[in-house]
Amino acid sequence: MKGRQHFTIGHARVAPGSRLTVDLPVSVLSDHTPVTMSAHVVHGRQDGPTVFVSGGVHGDEVIGVEIIRRLLRAPNLTTLKGTLIAVPIVNAFGFINHSRYLPDRRDLNRAFPGSEHGSLASRLAHLFMAEVVARSDLGIDLHSAAVHRTNYPQIRISPDNPKTRELAGVFGAPIVMQSPLRDGSLRGAAKEIGKDILLFEAGEGLRFDELSIRAGLAGILRVLRHMGMVPAKGISKPKSQPQFCASSKWLRAPMGGLLRVYRNDGELVRQGELMGSVSDPFGEQDEEILAPFDGLIVGRAVMPVVNEGDAVFHLGRVPSVTKAEDSVEDISAQLEDDPMFDEDEIL
Repeated sequence: MKGRQHFTIGHARVAPGSRLTVDLPVSVLSDHTPVTMSAHVVHGRQDGPTVFVSGGVHGDEVIGVEIIRRLLRAPNLTTLKGTLIAVPIVNAFGFINHSRYLPDRRDLNRAFPGSEHGSLASRLAHLFMAEVVARSDLGIDLHSAAVHRTNYPQIRISPDNPKTRELAGVFGAPIVMQSPLRDGSLRGAAKEIGKDILLFEAGEGLRFDELSIRAGLAGILRVLRHMGMVPAKGISKPKSQPQFCASSKWLRAPMGGLLRVYRNDGELVRQGELMGSVSDPFGEQDEEILAPFDGLIVGRAVMPVVNEGDAVFHLGRVPSVTKAEDSVEDISAQLEDDPMFDEDEIL
């Protein structure tokens, strides 16, 4: 019987049953230092889908890097069917500088699909699309909130894609958010060439958060299991279905001052409940922030110093707070109990 073909990426060929880290040239800095985008390819002996997992599209989103590091150590990958392409750091420029952006201040996630002869952001986007996205059947893109904000673990999907809605349920993050595609985004560019992407959002920029890391790792393994790529051993099924939020709204600071938060991300609130307040430094003025509708706090500010109009709570709409309570609590408790897949690590 004819064996499986080698997997080609860049100028490298990865043999079936092997794994290899491949450095894809991106650019040369002003001091002649070469910059690459590194992809780790696990090419199974048996046929199967090709899936990519990416982190660090925004250079300050370090949680995705740690999720992929743990994923590549998972014992499930030893018998992988198909091919896994893992790119822990897409935007090496931003990662090195602890910055969300590229050196030219462009947001890489607004530069897709890019161009071979365009700006630095455009060239990097083009390379990622050509070498990674175009070769894959599915992508899982890992993100965090911007600096000074945090997101509760969630999967974001486009409104008109039943396949990603199904896979979001398989992933098992506590929350599934319906989010429209944006011009220049990786999800939007991938859709144009017929590729589906799950967008995972969790935690805060430049910070680790164990719950978010576990949610991301467990979800990726569940999706790989669902696609028949890895065995089920050690991969738990979600105890409850994720809470689906069809829409959401950012609540903003009614005045400048010091923000006091009374409800945390991942908590459910009823319309009219007190979520936080903003006070001036002298204690002479105080404005309350009330929930405008029944919802789930999917993200919030972590910086207590706010200006008038700053986004402070991201509230997702839920059809029923009562029904949502058990679901969110079950999944959150399961994440805290799940193994870390990295037994020699002390956190």
